[in-house]
Amino acid sequence: MPIAKETIVPTFAGGVLDRADQVRVNPEKLRAAMMNPRAKLLKMDGLNPVFDDFGDLAWGAAYEASPDNDLLLLGIDGDTSFFAELTGAGDAGPAANPALWQTLGSLSPDQAAIYATTRSLVDWHARHQFCAQCGNPTQSRKGGWARVCSREENGCGAEHFPRTDPVAIMLSECEGKVLLGRQPRFPPKRFSALAGFLEPGESIEGCVKRELFEEAGIKVRDVRYVASQPWPFPSSLMIACTSVTDDPTLTLDEEEIEEAAWFSLDEVKAAMAGDPDAPFIAPPPFAIAHDLLRHWLDEKE
Repeated sequence: MPIAKETIVPTFAGGVLDRADQVRVNPEKLRAAMMNPRAKLLKMDGLNPVFDDFGDLAWGAAYEASPDNDLLLLGIDGDTSFFAELTGAGDAGPAANPALWQTLGSLSPDQAAIYATTRSLVDWHARHQFCAQCGNPTQSRKGGWARVCSREENGCGAEHFPRTDPVAIMLSECEGKVLLGRQPRFPPKRFSALAGFLEPGESIEGCVKRELFEEAGIKVRDVRYVASQPWPFPSSLMIACTSVTDDPTLTLDEEEIEEAAWFSLDEVKAAMAGDPDAPFIAPPPFAIAHDLLRHWLDEKE
């Protein structure tokens, strides 16, 4: 699978903090990082970020954390360590509230990455309070990057680590046009790239081919990787790909896709430019589907 030039940095993928694994696993170093007077604490409202007066992520001092909450080591930059509280906030509802969608695109790449890491891990801890092996309570370990079963002395003690769910998100091209679809939950006229979770024992290429056949009834070839994006709703990795088909005939899975169509270069350009007369509304800039369409346009031009 040929790899495209690394020119795309999707939202949430611009992290620069040293995640400092050597500190996570060393209790003495971790304690020193927490006690450092320069240590910062990311302010959160449940799973949503708190912003300062300049529209950036808001930070406090690490000592302001509640003694009832474990701390998550987000990373280290120079002599400053960055933490977030494990508050037990979980996401049982929609992916995010509308106000949050409006602010995501305005965050700098490094701040968006910090927020994505925090949201995914705070949510993961809330969902993994009990051991999947024996059902006993678990406890945070390794600076918030693991949980351990509390029944260590009785023969369990299983370690649990955060998981990322891989998702293929893809375009298919035929005769100079690109396939986009819309789910029932999308706003009117909003179209995006088709996507689906990788299944066990499946390659990225295999997932792209299977999902496009299942959802749109097309058989594709020449799958190419473009870029990837951490997606913290709750914890996915979006793997963007392109492909080619020789037959544009569509047979939709109507439970997944409400509508799908082939769009020309000019139609995609109009949508990406925000033209009100465009035949569809493009994905928002913070979604990797937007980057994928931009990549397709750049290749064509």
